[in-house]
Amino acid sequence: MVRQAPATGAATDRAPPMDPPAPPAAPRTGARLGRLGPLLLAALVLALCLGLTAQLWRAARRDAGAALRADFDFRARELVNSLAQRMATYTQVLRGVQGLFASSQQVTRAEFDNYMREQALQAQFPGVLGIGYMALVEADARASHIAQVRREGYPNYTIAPPGERARYAPVLYLAPFSGANLRAFGWDGWSEPLRRSMLEQARDSGQAAMSGKLALVQDRGAAPAPAFLVALPVYRNGMPHASLAERGKAIRGWVFAPFRMDELVAGLGGERGAELAVEFYDGDTVTRERRLAARGEDGARAALALTTEQRISIAGHRWTLAIGALPAFEAQLQTEQARAILFGGLTASALMTLLTWLLARSSAQARAALGRARALTDELERGQQRLAGVADGAQRAQALLRSVLDSTIDGVLVDDGARTVLLSNPRFRELWSVPQRLEVLGEDRLLLEHLQAQLVHPAPFLYSRAPQPQAAQEQRELLRLKDGRFIEQFTRTVRLNAGQARLWSFRDITERKQIEQRERSHRHVLELLARGAPLHAILEAVVLGIEATNPGMLCAILLQEGEGEWARLVTGAAPSLPHEFNQAMHGVRVAYGAGSCGTAAFSGSRVIVEQIDGHPFWDGWHALAARAGLASCWSEPVRGASGKVLGSFAIYHRQAHYPSPANVVLIEQAAQLAGIAIEQARAAQALRIGEERFRSLYDHAPVALWEQDWSALRAAVSVLEANGVGELAAYLASRPAEVRRLAALVRVTDVNAAALAQVGAADKELSLLGLAQVFADAAQPSFIAALAALAGGALHFGCEGSFVRLDGVLRQNEVTMLVMPGHDQSLDFVIVSTLDITERKRMNAELTLLATTDFLTGLPNRREFMARLDEELARLQRNLDDSAAVLMLDIDHFKSVNDLYGHAAGDAVLRHMAALMRANQRKVDTLGRMGGEEFAVLLPAAGPQAAQAYAERLRHSVERSLLTLDGHQVGITVSIGIARVLPGDASADAALIRADQALYSAKQAGRNRVGAPQAA
Repeated sequence: MVRQAPATGAATDRAPPMDPPAPPAAPRTGARLGRLGPLLLAALVLALCLGLTAQLWRAARRDAGAALRADFDFRARELVNSLAQRMATYTQVLRGVQGLFASSQQVTRAEFDNYMREQALQAQFPGVLGIGYMALVEADARASHIAQVRREGYPNYTIAPPGERARYAPVLYLAPFSGANLRAFGWDGWSEPLRRSMLEQARDSGQAAMSGKLALVQDRGAAPAPAFLVALPVYRNGMPHASLAERGKAIRGWVFAPFRMDELVAGLGGERGAELAVEFYDGDTVTRERRLAARGEDGARAALALTTEQRISIAGHRWTLAIGALPAFEAQLQTEQARAILFGGLTASALMTLLTWLLARSSAQARAALGRARALTDELERGQQRLAGVADGAQRAQALLRSVLDSTIDGVLVDDGARTVLLSNPRFRELWSVPQRLEVLGEDRLLLEHLQAQLVHPAPFLYSRAPQPQAAQEQRELLRLKDGRFIEQFTRTVRLNAGQARLWSFRDITERKQIEQRERSHRHVLELLARGAPLHAILEAVVLGIEATNPGMLCAILLQEGEGEWARLVTGAAPSLPHEFNQAMHGVRVAYGAGSCGTAAFSGSRVIVEQIDGHPFWDGWHALAARAGLASCWSEPVRGASGKVLGSFAIYHRQAHYPSPANVVLIEQAAQLAGIAIEQARAAQALRIGEERFRSLYDHAPVALWEQDWSALRAAVSVLEANGVGELAAYLASRPAEVRRLAALVRVTDVNAAALAQVGAADKELSLLGLAQVFADAAQPSFIAALAALAGGALHFGCEGSFVRLDGVLRQNEVTMLVMPGHDQSLDFVIVSTLDITERKRMNAELTLLATTDFLTGLPNRREFMARLDEELARLQRNLDDSAAVLMLDIDHFKSVNDLYGHAAGDAVLRHMAALMRANQRKVDTLGRMGGEEFAVLLPAAGPQAAQAYAERLRHSVERSLLTLDGHQVGITVSIGIARVLPGDASADAALIRADQALYSAKQAGRNRVGAPQAA
């Protein structure tokens, strides 16, 4: 400033010196740039720091979101698996009910209710409204079905909805049978296409079938909740059902369970499942019309950030689950690291910006040096942040992995494939009972010895320990431990850092194997029952099945014999108990204090003896139990379907033992199964005895019995009906050749001795026998009537006909046909009884002839003539415009013939008169001898003039005819009286009286003449 003053003053004298002040502008511009440089640099640093912070923050948010998405996918799959497992459990319950029907020819309502009461549906199976049974009823059996159910105590029972259908599937049994379930009683599932499709699918596949979305009958009168049904087919016992056609013939009904969706999905997925919004849809299409149920925020799934669609197939039917994460689930997003990065980055950015601005104000060299230092420092800090982030992520991943491993239900072990254990979880130690003193990690020799010592067969485990793991290799083994447990082992190859490791997972499936073993045991018992095995074999199968799934238990079944004070328990099955012990217990009294079993059978309630030694119930048997090595005994009374005690089921242990709740359920189920087995075996034994008695009666019956198969003929009739033949009897009546063709289809499958004797057969050679030995060609009308009756559904038919013996003799018989129960559709089992009535018919004809014919003249006697006259009067009363006449005849001077020639000559005159009357008789006329020398003639459709002409012809014929008696020609005459038969006559005697009056008039007029017709 001091140096500038002279220059300013000089400028006033000369103009050119004014130019020099311009150069100082450059320093001012540099100063401004110098002042702006730190700000620009600081702004640049701030922008870089903020950009880096934003990138790290977004990466942290992205990692948290990916972790949340993985957790959401896991929860969604877990929910779907939970639904599938729940439905599988329900289907297994239905299979138990199906097994109940398969174990009995006819399950009564009481048996069904008792079985379902034991299942405790509402307590253990949420969503199931009940379990029921639909019976298949054909249209022609509808009335008898309704009548049968009403006789069982349900007078208002009917099949709904009303209407005529080809077949019905009404709900016959339903448990619980109360409340809204009563509305479904009698409801016809076949009447609705959706239910019918489900029933047809179950029938044709033989497997469980599920319906689509529907409204239950139980919800009538209220807003129906979406629901569905699951059904299993029930086939007729003893009928094959391996193929589709066989299943169609063998089906007799379905067991089913109705479900409400909102109750079914309640609690699905556990506590974490409540954080998900779930919508259930019927089929593969997500539409509002197909929606079954919704849980969570209904209708808000589209607004949720995390969603997925899962499809599941249950009982042959598809569902779609639309799943979304609720805000409570999304709130688990781990944002702490992102916030820490954000706030730390902002703070560091501010500090770095301030430091940059302060340092930039120094000199150019210092600024440059500091800039280089700052760049190095910046890079170092970023590297440290990256390292810290990586270390933190590794720690979090390791913590997450450890948390997952510690909480999983599987035991997990990781090794390097070279006998070194890298990782394990607590569940592994728990499953394999690894003591705390035994170190798991590191060299695996001691651990391997510990595992091998627990295995029944170590070979599968040792085989799975390949020395070098291979990529993409997975192996499964089933291990059985000496304590009775089953462990499922999976071995997988995984990548660990730059190398490979081997992941071992172990899961305890003992309960599942026990259930499978129990089911196999139950099926085996049911198969033995179906095959009619001896009771001892069936009870032994029950006992061995329980012992196989429950190591340490020794079981016995004792059967009660006798009643009251004579009741005793005898050994039914005890294969694992010592022979000495079984002999001592055989015949123990049914009384209080008579051991556990005797007390249980006497009291009808469970008896638990935790310690046999010293217990008062076992006084006198303490030493015996000690020698047998038995320390405790639980006994359950075995009851039949009626509640009657059949015996007892006992479980022994070699140590003092008190039953757990699971043991109580086991002994109850075992006693129930034993009761079913005992009753079924005894029923089968009674059935076999009945069959033997029936066979003995059949073979030695005095009546001829034929066992015939009409199934081929039934199929041929079905073809005719399909071709439009309506009236079968009328169709066959005019086609003898078709009748013979159908008759040839009947097959004789068995005969008894009486039948062989009846047709003249030497032995039971069925190839020589046919329908002709029951219905001969002459008996075609009877065969046609029998065929029409059986094809129309009749179970019983009787008729008379004729048959041909093997020697060709035609005889008459009486035929009775009976279609055996259960064969009314196929007609493959028809019992025919035949009785040879040839002699009886001959004797009846002779008796009829003696009762209706005059023995001397051969004409109808008075009784028969009056019967014909009664019939004619009845005909006239039905047809008032018709006419008839009756003639009374008397031989003139017949007494003189007897007096002159004797009674033998009189008899000859009477026979001669009868012959003359026959010569003049029309086919419709009826002749009769009324007694002595009196005769009568009935002339149907004859008026007075025709009757007069007939009488004159007859009189002239008698008058012209001469009879030789003892070498003399004798002529006779006859007097005749005529009367009309009037519709108004009270009886036939009225016309006969009028004719007799006309006869009397003829005799009064001189005999040998016809009296005038008497009208009234």
